[in-house]
Amino acid sequence: MSRKKLGEVLRERGLISPDDLTKALEEQQRKFMLLGEVLLERSLVSRDDLIASLEEVTRVPFVDCLSVTPDPQALKLIPRDLAARHCALPIAVDDKNITVAMAEPQNIQAIDDLRFRCAKLVSPRFSFRREILSAIARHYGGSCEVSNGSKREDAAVRFVSQLPNIETGHVEFVGSSTRQANQEALQEIRAELQSNPTPAVRAVSTIIATAVEKDASDIHIEPHAKGLTVRMRIDGILREGMQIPAELQINIVSRIKVLADMDIAERRKPQDGRVVVRVAKKTLDLRVSTLPTHHGEKIVIRLLDPGAPRLLFGDLGISAPATQTLNNMLERPQGMLLVTGPTGSGKTTTLYAALNVLRSPVVNIVTVEDPVEYQLEGVNQVQVHTKGGLTFAQCLRSILRQDPNIIMVGEIRDSETAEIALKAAQTGHLVLTTVHTNDSVAAITRLIDLKISPSLVASSVTGIMSQRLLRKLCGCAKTSVPKPEDAAQMIAAGLEGAARMMRAPAGCPTCDQTGYKGRICVSEILMFDEDIRGMIRSDARPDQIRMMARAKGMKTMREDALDKVAQGLTTLEEVLRVVPSEESSPAPCGQCGRELAQTFLFCPYCGVKRRHNAPSDAILVHSVTGDEFP
Repeated sequence: MSRKKLGEVLRERGLISPDDLTKALEEQQRKFMLLGEVLLERSLVSRDDLIASLEEVTRVPFVDCLSVTPDPQALKLIPRDLAARHCALPIAVDDKNITVAMAEPQNIQAIDDLRFRCAKLVSPRFSFRREILSAIARHYGGSCEVSNGSKREDAAVRFVSQLPNIETGHVEFVGSSTRQANQEALQEIRAELQSNPTPAVRAVSTIIATAVEKDASDIHIEPHAKGLTVRMRIDGILREGMQIPAELQINIVSRIKVLADMDIAERRKPQDGRVVVRVAKKTLDLRVSTLPTHHGEKIVIRLLDPGAPRLLFGDLGISAPATQTLNNMLERPQGMLLVTGPTGSGKTTTLYAALNVLRSPVVNIVTVEDPVEYQLEGVNQVQVHTKGGLTFAQCLRSILRQDPNIIMVGEIRDSETAEIALKAAQTGHLVLTTVHTNDSVAAITRLIDLKISPSLVASSVTGIMSQRLLRKLCGCAKTSVPKPEDAAQMIAAGLEGAARMMRAPAGCPTCDQTGYKGRICVSEILMFDEDIRGMIRSDARPDQIRMMARAKGMKTMREDALDKVAQGLTTLEEVLRVVPSEESSPAPCGQCGRELAQTFLFCPYCGVKRRHNAPSDAILVHSVTGDEFP
């Protein structure tokens, strides 16, 4: 049964009229004050009646701080600044307990702070804020701290007044917990958001609504000495948002932890949770993570759109030739497709796009992930639980007994998982997985470093795709003449047209004046054929494998990125920021086959100018005669 609120108790006792209660609630919304303080200040309820009602609501005894005489030993245990910060007056102390008068006796974080400071169990009593602050000034000495209450109120009021208005029902939280207590807490939060939005309620709802509006992937709520800083990761870049005063820090952190089904009393250990939220007509899955820091708990919220796994390769910005290559690999009944790249490069989204292509009533698809980020209909998804003994390797062994056609492994982290996955690809299963490497050829070295035999890698892998995500230019982009050094890079890549005119970011309200909106995928795909497999079996060097793949027409990630620059989809600055340099990746001359650095415009061996890095369609120009020949 949910606990009654103060307004309900006062109305049941006939101590206040509905109209007076409504006016008091409206005033509470404008000021950072407790409802009891508003009622007492406006003389809407007598002090004795209010005390009796508060005792019923809080189930905590009242103590009169105007007449009480605190134990000097209790005052020594709690410093004045801590007492003033939490509006708490220590009254009595014994071997195990300390009795403290508090304006908010239900504030678990404040009680935890006091318990940690004095190393005793805290027995809370409630009293009124002004009386506690006056008693702190009287018994600790020094100037009266009552003004702190108005400062606290003013800071919160200023912050709330700057928040944009959110329509009632615009943000709705849907709990994932089955516990009755958490369901009741969510119902209470929804009711508060609609009828009586406190500063913390409004702040949390505004942060989430703003993140959804800006298509943010993560929300960072970071504590500092002066309060909280909210940052949002938009298109892969963190952007600083609102500053929240320290007076609201405890309430906001506690509210988010309640929403995510976390223990609000635990502040010294990292926690994870989740909650589903509806913003307007959009439903998102929020994954919440907390981390204890020096100034409090840091919270990161990841926003996952359930519609993301239903995207196709073209929707991700993967080029048409690369899409065709991927589809050809997915049509094969067995083999392994490896997707590589750093964290945040879109590997999981690419795998889900592949599963979206593959899923069918006639195939059995099983995935093993850590965690399951998206739910895809028609796919059997298993989440790794390492503490419970359910590892990637153990899941894979069980999956192989489930008659699968297609297996998706979230990540290859160890040699055992790699060996099982590769053998599954060799025995009639199509395996999709990821690994963290810089490019496609480095994935081969990574598997061999995991003690996998080169012959098993050569016979099991069908292809390796390496990818990155680049920010796309917003529609406000303008056309301009590139810098000489930028033009030289485009000419070296055989893109003379882009060397004359390129699109550059401008900035508008849609893209928050950044010039970029959304992201696009750039990739390179290493297809395995008999020549590549033979080189792997013979322990060829990575640069030799790369040269062979280039000779067979593999388009590197940088070439794909520069093509997108030429198409006006992104900028060269973005390519240089994200795509790794290919200075250490030599490419063969299309005429004599010698290895050349990417920056060479002419081959020093045969004197041929390279107009395109891909030998299959290169136009070669002799440096002396100027003759063109294929």
